[in-house]
Amino acid sequence: MTRIEFHRTDPAGGAASWPTRGAILFGYVALVLIYLAFGLSKFTPEEAEALVGIVKPSPFLGWVYGVGSPAAFSTARGIVQLSIAALIAARLVAPRLAFVGGLLSAGLFLMTQSMLLSTPGAIDLSKDVLHWVGGSGQFLLKDAGLFALSLLIAGEALAATRAARA
Repeated sequence: MTRIEFHRTDPAGGAASWPTRGAILFGYVALVLIYLAFGLSKFTPEEAEALVGIVKPSPFLGWVYGVGSPAAFSTARGIVQLSIAALIAARLVAPRLAFVGGLLSAGLFLMTQSMLLSTPGAIDLSKDVLHWVGGSGQFLLKDAGLFALSLLIAGEALAATRAARA
C-alpha cells in the first residue's frame, strides 16, 4: 500500500502537524468533490441558463455567447471542471498533475471573483454594510476561499514534486 506524504511544513521549517496534514487531505477531497458536483451539473439545461446572468455581463467571458449557445458554454465549462477534478485527484500518483490542477483551479476561481464586479446586484454599496453583497454575489464570494484552497493545493503538490526529485 502506498502512503501519501503531504509536504507542507510549519513556519519554523519542521514537519507538518497532524491537523495541518488532515486539513490538506480534506482540502483535496473537498475540492475534487466540489468540481465533480459542479462539473456534472454543467451538463443540465437548468445550469446552462443559470450561468447566463453572471457570465453575460462579464468583460472576460461575456463574448462566449456570441460564438456559442449557453448550453455549449456550460458543457465546455463542465468538461474543464471535471478535468480539474481529475488533475487534483491525480495527487495520489502524480503530484505534478495536482500542481497543474491547483493552478487551473485558482485561475478559474479568480475569474469568478471578477464577476463580483460585473454581475448586476452582486455588490450594492448603497445598502448597509451587512447587505453589500447580496444575491448572486454571495454565491460568487465563497469562491474566494476556494481560490485560497486551490493555491494551497498547488503549493503542496509542488513541494511534493520537488521532494520526490530530491
